[in-house]
Amino acid sequence: MTQTLYKNFNLFDGEKISIQKNSWFIVDDESGEIIKLGFNNSPVVKKTVDLQGKYVMPGLVNAHTHIMINPQTNKLNYLSEAEVTFTALNNLKELLQSGVTYVRDCGCAFDVDIKLRRLQEEGQLGGTEILPSGRPMSMTGGHGDFTEGLDGETTWGNLVDSSDEMRKAVRREFKLGAKNIKVMATGGVMSATDQIDDTELSVEEIRTAVEEAHSKHMTVAAHAEGANGIHNAIVAGVDSVEHGSYITDEDIDLMLEKNIYLSPTLIAAYTIPEYGEGKLPQYMLDKAKSFIKDFYARIGAAAKAGVKLTLGTDAGTPFNGFKDTTKELELLTSVGATKEQALHASWNSAKLLGISDKYGSLKEGKVADFLVLDNDPVSDVKAVQQADKAVYKKGIKVF
Repeated sequence: MTQTLYKNFNLFDGEKISIQKNSWFIVDDESGEIIKLGFNNSPVVKKTVDLQGKYVMPGLVNAHTHIMINPQTNKLNYLSEAEVTFTALNNLKELLQSGVTYVRDCGCAFDVDIKLRRLQEEGQLGGTEILPSGRPMSMTGGHGDFTEGLDGETTWGNLVDSSDEMRKAVRREFKLGAKNIKVMATGGVMSATDQIDDTELSVEEIRTAVEEAHSKHMTVAAHAEGANGIHNAIVAGVDSVEHGSYITDEDIDLMLEKNIYLSPTLIAAYTIPEYGEGKLPQYMLDKAKSFIKDFYARIGAAAKAGVKLTLGTDAGTPFNGFKDTTKELELLTSVGATKEQALHASWNSAKLLGISDKYGSLKEGKVADFLVLDNDPVSDVKAVQQADKAVYKKGIKVF
């Protein structure tokens, strides 16, 4: 068994909100896992990398991406499976270079995320790992009913208009290999036919998705922006609320009671008015501008109440690049989350995804996915935005 010693660095392990100085760990080169971690006097190992007093932290886990979408072209309709796959592979490279070593994809046309994950499990595709959701669950005409295929032969989402149709669609995604089910509980910014606060799936339909998913070791993530749809998702027992734009104080309390995670994806709202003027359809700009102030205030209220926040960006939405995950940490603190909450967001993502036994923090027995930074991320979360940081995946330097 060959091993590599990494020594002489300051460690933020992802869990303890402090820097542990003069750290070292040994990585098993075959498994890519940390087999020994310590401080001060490091052992003698033939293969040694001196990190020269820099800062080491875990690779980021982004719990909400759409690897199928090009955030610059904003093309949503009539995508072919080849185009989706090509775009996804490019986006995965950009994610890895930015320091994101694991993602949950929250809805992918043609189930391409599932198919790429299969290649990863077979050892044919490296890079940022994917926890796939496959095609999302949407009502007819809802936030997920986008026409796909060169001949318009399919839709982005599974179109479900009853509990029975939901059950069958969830089972289909399970058969293909999904690990999470995405349900579209409300309208959204990017769909032309609905409003953000439209309620789009019933409590019964979402509850059916939860029952089916939980019986098969899958989680359920709910796209939920309007208050009524957020409430429906929480009552139905989803594992995470995505966005949560108009969450009420009562539902904040209910999320705490039910131990439900919140993925705010603040950057998805930030980029549209910031970069989209004159480039995006007016309906997108109007929707984004109409709710962003309330959105930020409600996420701030949830953070202050202690709701568990994950790191999720909705990467792929307009001008919301896959290289920009680290901006979300800064935005979280800007709306009222504490530095500790922002720094724990990626760790919470790993717990939500069910991968925290191996990912999300740096401990003995964990996978050696880590970043090397010039500056201290605990002192300033913006340190993670460093463009030329070193990125290691399973103990191998990839950037």
